[in-house]
Amino acid sequence: MVAERRASSPRIQRRRDATRVAILRAAGRIFRERGFAETSMRDIAEAADLSVANLYLHFAGKDEILYFCQDRSLDLMLAAVADARRLPTGAAERLRYVLAAHAGAVLDEVEGTVAHVATEALSGPLRRRIVAKRDRYEHALRGLVAAGVSTGEFTDGDIPVLTRAMLGALNWTATWFRPEGERSASAVAGAIADYLVRGLRAAQKPAALVKRRRARTARRKSREPVSRPGSGRAA
Repeated sequence: MVAERRASSPRIQRRRDATRVAILRAAGRIFRERGFAETSMRDIAEAADLSVANLYLHFAGKDEILYFCQDRSLDLMLAAVADARRLPTGAAERLRYVLAAHAGAVLDEVEGTVAHVATEALSGPLRRRIVAKRDRYEHALRGLVAAGVSTGEFTDGDIPVLTRAMLGALNWTATWFRPEGERSASAVAGAIADYLVRGLRAAQKPAALVKRRRARTARRKSREPVSRPGSGRAA
């Protein structure tokens, strides 16, 4: 009997985990549609097709649900940073990978997780945990931008400002994206990532163009015949 219970426990845990994810997705949808303050545990239970009593078996309250929504997305984003650092590519592709993953998490995972905009709704201890993890992610993103600046792939600038501008653009997509629209979440995420990376590289284009022109001029001069004193015609 004990062996049977132990054998079944991983299956039970997987079912519990699947139920929790379903609750997070349902809660994320309701939070986005109605706002955190206007959403009740009963609303979340109905959206997740659970009884209120069953919902409380998984979460103590809606602030805990919001915490797990945001914590899950930040874990995905930090994992994307770790994956990007292992890519055998330049800084631009690594940054694009992370930005696309971020946009995908905001638009796709757990219904956007309210895009980190409702941290003030959390209790003090939960808010401090989320803010600390969010800061870790922001500093990791700054490191990717700084790496691109150091290699010359990105234009130099105020890295904290550039990073926060990108984060703002990514998080704001949750307010206007509609899953029933013409473009999928992955397509929108890729387009936004491309646009943001191109913006960092845009200021380099004139310098690169000047460099290419100088190289062409040097090659052209190297092919010109060398003039010698007295070799020209007399006027």
